[in-house]
Amino acid sequence: MTKPEFIAEVAKSAGTTKTDAEKVVNAVIDTIQNTLKNGGSVQLVGFGTFEVKTRAAREGVNPRTKQKIKIPAKKTPSFKVGKKLKDAVI
Repeated sequence: MTKPEFIAEVAKSAGTTKTDAEKVVNAVIDTIQNTLKNGGSVQLVGFGTFEVKTRAAREGVNPRTKQKIKIPAKKTPSFKVGKKLKDAVI
């Protein structure tokens, strides 16, 4: 499902216009993004938790040259599925 299709479904489900639904969807996405950017997490009970995890620095191997390289530590967004969503999919 693409973002426009998602917005259309939200509008249909909420009984509102696509324009209003797009504003809401964009606001939710922006809020989650800004919260993660500032080091927080977003927990939607039953749906899941968005959070930032830190990957440790490690040593890797360049597949072409077989030379060892250092891969720096970095932060990455992660999503942990909630029980209600997990049960709905299974």
